[in-house]
Amino acid sequence: MRNFWLLAKHEYRKMIGKRSFLLGTLGIPFLIIVVMGLLIFVITRGEDKRPIGYVDHAGILNETVRPPEGVNDDMVPMHAFSDETAAQSALEAGDIQAYYILAADYLQTRELERYYWQEDIEDAARVDFADFIRANLAAAHSDDLQTLLIDGPELTVRSLEGNREISSNNPFGFIIPFAAAFLFVFIVMGSAGYLLQVVTDEKENRTMEMMVTSVTPLQLIGGKALGLMAVSLTQLFIWLAVAVVAVLIGANYVPQLQDFTIPWTSLLIIALYFFPAYALIAGMMTAIGGAVTELQQGQQIAGILNMLFIFPFFFVALIIATPDSPILVALTLFPTTSFITVSMRWAINVIPTWQLVASWLILVATAVLSVYASAKIFRVGMLRYGQSLNLRGVWSAMRSR
Repeated sequence: MRNFWLLAKHEYRKMIGKRSFLLGTLGIPFLIIVVMGLLIFVITRGEDKRPIGYVDHAGILNETVRPPEGVNDDMVPMHAFSDETAAQSALEAGDIQAYYILAADYLQTRELERYYWQEDIEDAARVDFADFIRANLAAAHSDDLQTLLIDGPELTVRSLEGNREISSNNPFGFIIPFAAAFLFVFIVMGSAGYLLQVVTDEKENRTMEMMVTSVTPLQLIGGKALGLMAVSLTQLFIWLAVAVVAVLIGANYVPQLQDFTIPWTSLLIIALYFFPAYALIAGMMTAIGGAVTELQQGQQIAGILNMLFIFPFFFVALIIATPDSPILVALTLFPTTSFITVSMRWAINVIPTWQLVASWLILVATAVLSVYASAKIFRVGMLRYGQSLNLRGVWSAMRSR
């Protein structure tokens, strides 16, 4: 057991010391920081703070009225004009960014006209004036009712079982499972490919024979897989930490981020499937590395097998439209597609408990079997140096004692 942990520690230290690992690990946080910085810069510097003018022929607006506290606190000032000529002169002089004209029958028709310079008008101006009108029409009511009338209802989609809900004010419960599926492809597939490279390289340079004199094939494969899993988790932890910090800082400038809450249930489901899915890939890649004699040959086979893991991405439209489709149930139960399918289905709908339990048990059993079989294939492939194993040889290696 001591050799197992030594191998895992050695593989972890060797991997995190590589320049490619540092570039890949720090590149994503740098990209997150740049995107968030640009978003904050555009919002804080690009927003036009000039007043919005209006000509009120309906007599329903008061320029001093504002929405209740907490509702569009950054609204630009509103300025009333007596007629269209005065408003047009102010617009041409650049004193206002736009002006609106409310007809005398506005309450019946709800129609108004807007005048602006094309290069100056922003979406925020339309939102501000719409909130300004709502605040005036609701001025006679309490602040709570004004807030409800201006902001509108908060839509919450809740399952009949009561254990799943998605709020319109917090879309992260929908986004995070899909993001986890994409991260699974980049992180796990990349590290598993590295495991394939390590096995084939050590076979080619004849260092494997020396290693197996001190450790068993199962310890060797398990140690390498655990070390690479720790590397993947380190990357993931750094990326998540930077993303959370970016969201917390961005919430001061982007109102949509202020209601951010962590979907712990989704994260628990993702974690439960991540580890056995990683072990399954590690076992398959090690088996390929043990059966072939050259890295290029192993990469070709691995590329075909990788399709078994990313296959659910071809059914994204079906997942969104009909998450309980029989095809998706089959992909949920199939071990290589279970992680991504469960992650994306969980973002849309409640997955029956029996499907979760059955798919997880199948995935764990398959992962254990793949690691065990890969150790046998690796041992036989090592003894047959310079010779690739065909399907009959692989099957014989799995049956051998």
